[in-house]
Amino acid sequence: MSDRRPRIAVVTFPGSNDDDDARLALERLGADAVPVWHAAAELDPDIAGVVLPGGFSYGDYLRSGALARSARVMDAVRAFAAGGGPVLGICNGFQILCEAGLLPGVLRPNRQLEFVCADATVVVESTGTPFTSRLAAGDELVIPIKHGEGNWVADDRLYGELVERGQIVLRYRDDVNGSRERVAGVANRAGNVLGLMPHPEHAVDPWLGPTGGVPLLEGLIAAAGEPVAAHALGSH
Repeated sequence: MSDRRPRIAVVTFPGSNDDDDARLALERLGADAVPVWHAAAELDPDIAGVVLPGGFSYGDYLRSGALARSARVMDAVRAFAAGGGPVLGICNGFQILCEAGLLPGVLRPNRQLEFVCADATVVVESTGTPFTSRLAAGDELVIPIKHGEGNWVADDRLYGELVERGQIVLRYRDDVNGSRERVAGVANRAGNVLGLMPHPEHAVDPWLGPTGGVPLLEGLIAAAGEPVAAHALGSH
């Protein structure tokens, strides 16, 4: 196994505001974080993971993430994900992944029609993804949230299928935004793409607050340090 730090791309869109934080958190936990601009046509061949950070890509015009899904770099992200590479979408990144069809469901305005900003407790529902492989079902993580459109919505049939396949990865312990059945994080069918509204990059330093983001980011980094392969969802 190589001692080289895995290189993880952090994509910046116009309006991203947590890209620096994501890079700092990844570097702190042992990755080589690589800034990638939204107009890039491809990812470097040695990129082993991708993060779509939080913020307000393209000013959230139309819908959150609706314009970013068509950014040039997203073709490369889609290809990377299709090849089994680990992709993490945080807050606005989650919204982009849903808009791009890489994750199921949609993110709508919070039930209370207000921006929410607080530390939230999330419960691990599925450990069948690289991001949660170091955790156990039922584990609780305290991670900050800060969003106005984090209300995840899916119809009955889709929701039932996702539960059955273990694609519901994280749930809020309490109802913070009206998200269906308190869903906080969802994976694709292969398990290598995860979107979540909480911000793990803001929960890595005990001097600053909770550290619930550490195992999720460490899971990403570990997956980026391994040969790319689709990760079967097996525990939920």
